[in-house]
Amino acid sequence: MNSPLRHSPAPDVLSRFAAIVGDKYAITDANDLAPHLIEGRGLYHGRTAMMLRPGSTAEVAAILKLANETRTAIVPQGGNTGLVGGQIPFDGELILSLQRLDKIREVDAQSNTMTCEAGVVLQKAQEAAAAVDRLFPLSLGSEGSCTIGGNLSSNAGGTGALAYGIARELMVGVEVVLADGRVMNLLRKLKKDNTGYDLRHLFVGAEGTLGIITAAVLKLFPRPRAIETAWLGVPSPEAAVKLLNLAQSQLAGTVTGFELMVRGIVEFALKHGHNVRDPLSSPHPWYVLMEVSSQQAEGLRDNVEEFLGNAIEQELVSDATLAANLDQANSFWHMRHTLTEVQKPEGGSIKHDVSVPVAAIPAFLAEASDAVVKLIPGSRPVPFGHLGDGNIHYNVSQPIGADKDAFLARWKDVNAVVDKIVLQHHGSISAEHGIGKLKRDSLPKVKDPVALSLMRDIKGLLDPNGILNPGKVL
Repeated sequence: MNSPLRHSPAPDVLSRFAAIVGDKYAITDANDLAPHLIEGRGLYHGRTAMMLRPGSTAEVAAILKLANETRTAIVPQGGNTGLVGGQIPFDGELILSLQRLDKIREVDAQSNTMTCEAGVVLQKAQEAAAAVDRLFPLSLGSEGSCTIGGNLSSNAGGTGALAYGIARELMVGVEVVLADGRVMNLLRKLKKDNTGYDLRHLFVGAEGTLGIITAAVLKLFPRPRAIETAWLGVPSPEAAVKLLNLAQSQLAGTVTGFELMVRGIVEFALKHGHNVRDPLSSPHPWYVLMEVSSQQAEGLRDNVEEFLGNAIEQELVSDATLAANLDQANSFWHMRHTLTEVQKPEGGSIKHDVSVPVAAIPAFLAEASDAVVKLIPGSRPVPFGHLGDGNIHYNVSQPIGADKDAFLARWKDVNAVVDKIVLQHHGSISAEHGIGKLKRDSLPKVKDPVALSLMRDIKGLLDPNGILNPGKVL
């Protein structure tokens, strides 16, 4: 029988781990550990005796080999920007920080690939691509601090997924350290490699429960020669869906962003955001932030202006402003990226990261709002998100003047109501944030039982001692 899993290793075992990375990178000071033990929403607080900061794949491999031998639980962590608790050590597990694995090993413009280590900050990867006139299109509000390893482990989505796909689709090859310390090197740049089972994608979205991603080959794209950004007032989600389909069929360019926001969340941004102003002269019930890109340097603006004129005539758009320059375009996106933070001053906020088929978004929004307000009178649904790929952040702010703790105590009740409607529309309760701990207990209720059984079998095969991120996902 295997010995039990150790969540809080003995001093002699901690010394052996510290020897792998050196005392400087074996962090035990409580003040230094504190930022790594809480996630951005403040929902979870963890504890650990040590955080290990390896500087190479070899050191990660040595750590996992020792952890497997000693049955020591490990929680991998990147930029600590996750929103479902997947990166938090709840029971004293050791943190394995990937932040020192921060090298961009290669940028190959001819092959349209870039090889990054797991600790490379997303913004740094974007800048490296731009330096060779290429685009790495993954874009998130946390891109200044989230890391490539975390992006892949959580299968991040973001605002560019409509045109370029989510993290899984942006990865060509991967290097992974398995639970027993073996290194699987699949760092190839190939689009075609039909040599048996494709194991790469097992580890994308696995949240560090099957292995630890240490490097990846990422897809690059030609940089657009023209980009137009529009802020649109629209009468309803139904109009927004029709507008999206019209844009995709008629515009002589690629719709690379299509974000939907209710007026309520825009009001939060205007009230609490820094350097935020209303792009339109009068309020509208809903807004769309649309970005269109083209490889042709000329003609895109005229094309977008004509399209918007037609959309206004068809009453799909009530008012519109087209960014006159890059600064104004950035101000539109700044508004969008503040939407998570500006909810905090309004009190408690119960979150949902869900997806439904695009055509079902209007019905989902109407049904969910009716159900939530009926459950908690006075609660304020403030949905926003990536309408182009069906991903809505269906957030609910507390009633004005309500007790925050009492409202947040209804988290599971509100989740149950919203998730039921999501499933009625054949959607997903986790579109891009993952499962972590927050949604772990809900997973068996929504996942196909055969698929869930296979997930458990794969976990048992790759991590038989259960040392990798225990208590997360499964």
